Amino acid sequence: MDKRDLSATFRERLKLLLARSDLNQSAFAAAVGIDRSALSQLLSGASTRLPRAETLLNIAAEFKVSLDWLLGLSQDEGVTGEIRESLEIEEASGGFERTLLAKWHAEAAGTKIRYVPAGIPDLLRTETLVDYEAGIANKSRQAQAGETQYRIDYNRRPETDMEICMPRHTLEIFARGLGVWDGLPEHERRAQLRHMGDLLDDLYPALRLYLYDGRMRYSIPYTIFGPFRAAIYVGDMYLVLNATAPIRTLTGHFDNLIRAAEINAHEAADFARQLAAMDF
Repeated sequence: MDKRDLSATFRERLKLLLARSDLNQSAFAAAVGIDRSALSQLLSGASTRLPRAETLLNIAAEFKVSLDWLLGLSQDEGVTGEIRESLEIEEASGGFERTLLAKWHAEAAGTKIRYVPAGIPDLLRTETLVDYEAGIANKSRQAQAGETQYRIDYNRRPETDMEICMPRHTLEIFARGLGVWDGLPEHERRAQLRHMGDLLDDLYPALRLYLYDGRMRYSIPYTIFGPFRAAIYVGDMYLVLNATAPIRTLTGHFDNLIRAAEINAHEAADFARQLAAMDF
């Protein structure tokens, strides 16, 4: 692993431990046997140097995490916990608040979440669209609505940092009422696009939507939960990647989608409203 990557991962996990501890920086530093200025330097990222082995051991022991997790060599925090499989398959069923997906969002709080949706992003849907899509997919409307509300609430937290990247033609197809949306009335599609624009303005910059040309780029739907895991959506299941290397590779793929975006985050809300006003 590159030294810079190792240092960056350590810094992210140190920040996570600090946030969890409910301690101020002075008390946290004292708990692990260093002074506040040394802690500030570790958190700042000004240097790629890692702390002394003694300090690493103190941090791991004080907050009951493994050294491997602290250094990004493992996704398993526990010192004596079971080794997590590098690849898992999880069913995408049941109420959202009871699923692993909600747990993964909670665990990734304070880190960046990257999301490529399969259609209209869950948290940007109106109740009417939730009902419509639940009906055609024969899924629980209550579970779908719960997922939408959870994601909205999640994105209102001050520590949230989420990027969504998707093909612009998905919104254009929706606006025209094509594909799976051919049964959704035009006035409801326009209302959905206006709702999306308003919510994007409301949640910006914690939530940022980018749109790329789907003719030039392709991506399967997935979510990356900080440095912890990536969940690839494959219908009614998630293919879950826990190992560091594939998570970084998928993160690089997402960043390339962002670079290729034709509609940037500060333009996305207006683009949605423009589609709502168009005659097709």
